[in-house]
Amino acid sequence: MVPILYLVIPCYNEEEVLPETSKLFLAKIKTLAEAGKISDDSRVLFVNDGSRDKTWEIINGLCGEDEHYSGISLSHNRGHQNALIAGLMEASEHCDAAISLDCDGQDDIDAIDKMVEEYTANGCEIVYGVRSDRKTDTAFKRTTAQSYYKLLRGLGVDIIPDHADYRLMSSRVIKAFAGYTEVNVFLRGIVPQMGFKHSIVYYSRAERIAGKTHYPLGKMIALAIDGITSFSVKPLRLIAVVGIVFAVLALIGVIYSLIAFALGDTLPGWTSTACIMFFTSGIQMLSLGVIGEYIGKIYLETKRRPRYIVEERINITEEE
Repeated sequence: MVPILYLVIPCYNEEEVLPETSKLFLAKIKTLAEAGKISDDSRVLFVNDGSRDKTWEIINGLCGEDEHYSGISLSHNRGHQNALIAGLMEASEHCDAAISLDCDGQDDIDAIDKMVEEYTANGCEIVYGVRSDRKTDTAFKRTTAQSYYKLLRGLGVDIIPDHADYRLMSSRVIKAFAGYTEVNVFLRGIVPQMGFKHSIVYYSRAERIAGKTHYPLGKMIALAIDGITSFSVKPLRLIAVVGIVFAVLALIGVIYSLIAFALGDTLPGWTSTACIMFFTSGIQMLSLGVIGEYIGKIYLETKRRPRYIVEERINITEEE
């Protein structure tokens, strides 16, 4: 039996690019269906993440033009990861497998064919879309991205290098993911930990078709911090090690000072004292910042607030 496939596409202020990329998504679904690789009941599911422009209006119009389009609108902007989860949870009730990808057209849509083949022919329940190169990135982004993946692996995080959120997941995997109830979500770290049979499909990432990126440096840094603090306590252990080292150095300094005082070999040392104070103060503030980040995560988790609220659905029914 051919599988029902859903393309889950989070959208935030995508009025410029959506009219163009929506045609590509629909064409891919229909091409695969006509080839008998997926069911004609497959859908393109857009997730409106509280957009402030005409994104939801465009999605409404698309759903009226073709039944292969579906859409859900969140009541408020909840961020890319939560919007993606909302779409996956919605799709899992109606599909056999779902592929998550960005709305901007940068993810190579032809890689979907290989993902579907890995799922249907090889029984892979997770298929990761991994970039074969980073030619479209700036030197700064390329360097920081590679360093970040190395850092995560060094901290013990099981992560797929050069993989963002372009992946196929079976409905069984998505339903299993529902058991992960944490509020601070980093899918790139959670999915590899889930196990299941998986494979990798390599693709080249293109330039954005239209509009501006909604993932500036600030959001990228925030996501990077979430990735570290959600999956590793090694930074806290590092703080403890640094504390021990400074305690030993302080003890040595005290002993040295007492000996120097006893020998009458003491001189005014404002510069050395000031440097030590500034350095240790900086280490203390950095340590407090790291500890505060973890405490903030605990605070958010204890509230147990919902990740998202679906305000409206189009071309999706509970009975479907």
